[in-house]
Amino acid sequence: MKAELRSNSISHSSLFPTPQTSISGALTGCLGNLDGACIEKLLLHCAAALESNDVTLAQQVMWVLNNVASSTGDPNQRLASYFLRALISKASRVCPTPVTFNAGAGASPRLPMSVTELAGYVDLLPWHRFGFSASNSAILKAIHGLPRVHILDLSITHCMQWPTLIDALGSNPPTVRISVLSWRPNVSPWLNVSVVEIGQRLANFAKYRDVPFEFNVIETSVAQESQLDRDQYLLLLSELHPCMLKLRDDETLVVNCQNWLRYLPDEDVSIRDSFIDTIRTLNPRIVTIVDEDCDLDERSGLASRITTCFNYMWIPFDALETFLPKTSPQRLDYEADFGHKIENIIGFKGVQRIERLESGVKLLQRMESKGFVSVPFCEESVKEVKVLLDEHASGWGMKRDEDMLILTWKGHSSVYATAWVPRQSPIEDWENVHVSSSFCLGDAYVR
Repeated sequence: MKAELRSNSISHSSLFPTPQTSISGALTGCLGNLDGACIEKLLLHCAAALESNDVTLAQQVMWVLNNVASSTGDPNQRLASYFLRALISKASRVCPTPVTFNAGAGASPRLPMSVTELAGYVDLLPWHRFGFSASNSAILKAIHGLPRVHILDLSITHCMQWPTLIDALGSNPPTVRISVLSWRPNVSPWLNVSVVEIGQRLANFAKYRDVPFEFNVIETSVAQESQLDRDQYLLLLSELHPCMLKLRDDETLVVNCQNWLRYLPDEDVSIRDSFIDTIRTLNPRIVTIVDEDCDLDERSGLASRITTCFNYMWIPFDALETFLPKTSPQRLDYEADFGHKIENIIGFKGVQRIERLESGVKLLQRMESKGFVSVPFCEESVKEVKVLLDEHASGWGMKRDEDMLILTWKGHSSVYATAWVPRQSPIEDWENVHVSSSFCLGDAYVR
């Protein structure tokens, strides 16, 4: 067993020397004990050693973790392998010895996907489709009976949300215009077709469904390859104004944020608050926000980030265990995406930190303080999400918390969905609208 684990884990001779007798019995006792509590304890010991610059102790704990972690083991072992990778990344800035990795799963950056692969990626877990379903239901309810709708789409899944909405617009659809930014967070999933081609595929599908449709790419001053600093983010936000969006007097604006808000910094000068202020000035009819339900901001210490991140990231690793083989390439790629998130959250700060998760409860407080009122999801929306979850493993569920819908795995919160209107904006009695969750996202892109 130990030899097998070692062969599948990260190794570096100077970081993993033979453990000395000074390492505690509690730590060495974890060899062969692969439960999550023990692995979390080891990670916290390593974090404490790194924060106190005790390189020797950190190396010893890493040696133990190296014998426990495996990228092809059970969910806890697989998760441990990515946390070990993250700690090595952090240790490399404390220990002068360069750190290398075996060519194991997750070590290489993900290659861009085809449209078909992206559809499979989105369908693998309800992680994304849950937000699509809840948001589309709220949007359809808000735009019911309106002649022209403009959707500002801020997301990372390349417009995969919109075929379902287009399909649900019915026999007398409005004119739909979707605008996207030329810049997106430099995170997976990456696509091997351009945003212009995505728009053309959506236009073809909308034509097939007899929906008047336009697609607009907002060319920003920020290069896609840029790792944005505070000033660049502010420049990006400054371009979200009616002129750049080409807003028209006769159309209704919808703002859709799918797993996007967490990429906006929230330190001393909160870009996140500035973004919400910017959106408020556009006076949208509705704003939908979906994101991962976890608190992992820049201000929390290393130990706190490890505990929170370990218990949260366990969810996708455990869910994938229920239906994919241990060596499934699709599973390894999906886990590697979460592994890159773990490394960035644990190992980096400042401009190198890509995402800063915020729980739904904190988002509620932020949005309310910025002049927004939450809109509850109707019973029809809840039914549609439940139909979607029935397509996946039995561990997936949903709960309500105030006006939020929250995706759960074995009772643990994973993703929240919310809908908002500006305060003192007329809130009409929107009628329930049926949104079919069984529509195949990939069908729209291959037409």
